[in-house]
Amino acid sequence: MPYACIDIGSNTTRLLVAEPVNGRLRELLAQRAFTRLGKGMKPGGAIGEDKLAEVAGVVATQVRLARELHAQELRAVATAAIRTASDGQRLVEVVRARTGVEVTILTEQQEARLAFLGATRALGHAYDGDVAVADVGGSSSELALGTMDRGVRWFESFPVGSGFLADAYLRSDPPSAAELQATRQHVEGVFEGLKLDPPQLAVAVGGSASSLRRLVGARLEHEALERGLGVLGAAAVDEVARRFELDPERVRLLPAGIMILEAISDRLGVPLQIGNGGLREGVILDLLNRFR
Repeated sequence: MPYACIDIGSNTTRLLVAEPVNGRLRELLAQRAFTRLGKGMKPGGAIGEDKLAEVAGVVATQVRLARELHAQELRAVATAAIRTASDGQRLVEVVRARTGVEVTILTEQQEARLAFLGATRALGHAYDGDVAVADVGGSSSELALGTMDRGVRWFESFPVGSGFLADAYLRSDPPSAAELQATRQHVEGVFEGLKLDPPQLAVAVGGSASSLRRLVGARLEHEALERGLGVLGAAAVDEVARRFELDPERVRLLPAGIMILEAISDRLGVPLQIGNGGLREGVILDLLNRFR
């Protein structure tokens, strides 16, 4: 029986419809729209009625798609941009009025736990030691540490994301060396002082990570990330988008996402592996656990 999750994030609004098969999730439909809720918005600022109506329209389409696939349960969640917006609760009301679906605004702890659940359950085999999951979003980045059998032991939410950084610093196409350096300095300042013991495995999830699979491969070694930055800094957004079959808006955000992932990897002391699951998978798995 299918289950569905709609994730209303700072950069994108994403749908996943999946069904459980032998303890894992089989994807039936994945759909994404770049709604950029967090664009130009500072923490505590307002989203605005026009953008709220736009997102509600996207959610209505995704609800219809999920119901056409006979999703038994659908859960809609919202993350950092909505959590910190002055009119975040207004989004809940607008979506409810348009679709009849109740949106849950996740806390930082809930977001980290669900991303960790989705990422670790999608690994395919067990790991005995610590696993770190880095979830880079548009307005914030979550880092969770724990084990597969006991879940999250430690987490932190950092007030930096790919959309926020790109809007603040990356104004040229392609981004200039000075813009990239300013972005890197901001990221380094956010993660300054963070020290963790190296985990057995580190997994990267979120839009930046999944897009990097096409650009540099599934293992985000330092050299691979720097190679990706080199590509993004040498060619226009539309050219990179055509070459790697990526959305132009994602390409514009990617340099910032890479720098966040690179900073996290440096502080963990291990390279990141791009995960096959994340927040949406975690939400569906959480739904399944509740039904059981």
